[in-house]
Amino acid sequence: MGNTRLRKGDPVIVVAGNDKGKEGKLLAIKGNRVVVQGVNLRKKHQKAQGENKKGAIVTFEAPVHISNVQYAAHGKPVKLRARFNSENKKEIFYKTENNEEHLVRKV
Repeated sequence: MGNTRLRKGDPVIVVAGNDKGKEGKLLAIKGNRVVVQGVNLRKKHQKAQGENKKGAIVTFEAPVHISNVQYAAHGKPVKLRARFNSENKKEIFYKTENNEEHLVRKV
């Protein structure tokens, strides 16, 4: 998975590529690629499987590179940072434009 501060379920914004500016929830992290809800939609022609299942054109989210997404805070992409608090627990946070720190999670 690499050293990423993003987790499954985090809100993210696509910052590069065809879907630049789209916002969605992080569905999965697979190595250095991530699957984002409603982003990088692809269509797959599904063949009929026996008598019960019909063939169809299925739409699904394809993975995008993790460098093309950033954590979304109030509709804007922000850089996540890490630090250790006084209890030696790791904290993930971001800073706003006025240098206010907002805690995302404790790890």
